[in-house]
Amino acid sequence: MNTITPLSRRIVPWLALGGLALLAFMVIAPFFAPIAWAGVLVYASWPVAERIRRWCSGRDTLAASLATVLAAITLFLPLVWLAWLAQQEISRVYPALQTFLTEPPPVSETLRGLPWLGEWLVQQQTILIANPEGVSAAVKTWIATHLNDIAMLVGGVGKNLAKLVLVVVILFFFYRDGARIVHELRHVLARFIGPQVHDYLHAAGTTTRAVVYGILLTALIQGVAAGLGYWVAGLASPVVFGVLTAILALIPFGTPVAWGAAGFWLLLQGETGAAIGVWIWGATVVSQLDNVLRPLFISSVSPIPFLLVLFGVLGGLLAFGLVGLFVGPIVLAVAWAAWREWATHLQDIESSG
Repeated sequence: MNTITPLSRRIVPWLALGGLALLAFMVIAPFFAPIAWAGVLVYASWPVAERIRRWCSGRDTLAASLATVLAAITLFLPLVWLAWLAQQEISRVYPALQTFLTEPPPVSETLRGLPWLGEWLVQQQTILIANPEGVSAAVKTWIATHLNDIAMLVGGVGKNLAKLVLVVVILFFFYRDGARIVHELRHVLARFIGPQVHDYLHAAGTTTRAVVYGILLTALIQGVAAGLGYWVAGLASPVVFGVLTAILALIPFGTPVAWGAAGFWLLLQGETGAAIGVWIWGATVVSQLDNVLRPLFISSVSPIPFLLVLFGVLGGLLAFGLVGLFVGPIVLAVAWAAWREWATHLQDIESSG
């Protein structure tokens, strides 16, 4: 006697498919961050990869290899250069810090007249002059008590470098098979959603491109502008602070942390005019570039509300870590694009009916 009902025939395959999808997600979940980074990098550099593929006359493996090598050079050379710069700066910072502890610069009259801050600076200078050895001992004690944190930080750097290597490996397969993956995705989604999925994917693609380029280009320009300001102000390491500013510029309202710290360091060195100049430059130029360029880059392709981008960056950062700076805005931007296309599609149906 056959006890399998038509309903069971429909439910069982879907349950099996759901279980398989859950198991696949559990396997892929540890590699989500490298896959997401590779996806963002491939999407941003896809026009270059397409040009390399045309040069290689359609030989996908060779084109993907060349594009991956170019991407690896673009990723690793700046990191090596920054590591070298950091080593040079540390070798300069340590003697400067010793000199600062033994012979603290005098507090200018301008700073003395500032409420709270002037009194605090004078008090700290008095403590340093009276007992420099005690301050040095306190610093050494703090370092000794945080050795575990420093070891975890070094281990985290090594772990992130390993992830970066994995990102490069994933890049090769995305460059080689990306077009086929997108084609198959379009075909599958069209079977479930219908022909209108192509309009949704087109809107989502242009929106994603606007968000990625808007965030990256704005941060790059802010880093360059800040680095020029640090160089003019006479900061000892304008390149390192400029790169730090560019990284913090990926986070909305993050640049004041960089140019504020740079100005405060100049202030501690007695360069009051240079510190005020850095603060003015940061507040009037560097931070304002974010308010002008990011909406301009994004709205030139897709009219995404800036509040949506802000929620995407902050929410993505909390949910996914550093890669969430891009994943969060992309997810909300794709949802926004799909919503707009769906609303437009329903309006067209109603008007034609």
